[in-house]
Amino acid sequence: MTVETPLIGHSNAAVVDSSLSGVRVGVVTFPGSLDDRDALRAVRLAGGTGVALWHGDHDLKDVDAVIIPGGFSYGDYLRAGAISRFAPLMEQITAAATGGSLPVLGICNGFQVLTEAHLLPGSMVKNNHLHFLCKDQRLKVENSSTAWTSSYAEGSEIVVPLKNQDGQFVADERTLDELEGEGRVVFRYLGGNPNGSRRDIAGITNEHGNVVGLMPHPEHAVEAGFGPDSSALGEVEVRGGVDGLGIFTSVLQKLVNK
Repeated sequence: MTVETPLIGHSNAAVVDSSLSGVRVGVVTFPGSLDDRDALRAVRLAGGTGVALWHGDHDLKDVDAVIIPGGFSYGDYLRAGAISRFAPLMEQITAAATGGSLPVLGICNGFQVLTEAHLLPGSMVKNNHLHFLCKDQRLKVENSSTAWTSSYAEGSEIVVPLKNQDGQFVADERTLDELEGEGRVVFRYLGGNPNGSRRDIAGITNEHGNVVGLMPHPEHAVEAGFGPDSSALGEVEVRGGVDGLGIFTSVLQKLVNK
């Protein structure tokens, strides 16, 4: 059985599978998180059940997947994500994600936290132009086999918002070669590199495909009327882009069908 989720606007109304509602996706809130409620809403619009998680707890509340959202956790003191990686709940997440069990998505600051926690390689540093950047960004889906990208065709393109000041992904050449050779680059910037990230990398995955980090914000492209003005999947009305919704439907469908 499917149900239509009412969205603002006249296009891109999402149809979600009601069987997905049993999938519980936790969203972690740190001091300084900005996009935790947006991520919870994206999970609900995709058909799942969003579960609020607090960074200081030790209980994952039996969630099936975890999202570490964007923002400025702990004020980005020391380095972006450097303090958050020591939060009590991150111990639980790291243990559950290691070995390919728990699907984990890190968005923007969440990507930074995942690199600091060594769940993903490389690091995030300040944009090469040293300015905060906010724009709608075109991406290429390089890997559609991860827990978070199976709703997309490999090689397809999407448009989602980008907003960061520490968005430059860096790694040594050996690590970059490994990511490329093992197919672990998940998203790549198109139409120009917005922050100087090595090899235009916008998102990567671990070797198991359950942990994904990306700098742009798919949770801001899930509801017509509140998304980008453009889409790589076809023409849309003003603010009608919902290309990011596939990130969230991917993990729900994977967990239902496993």
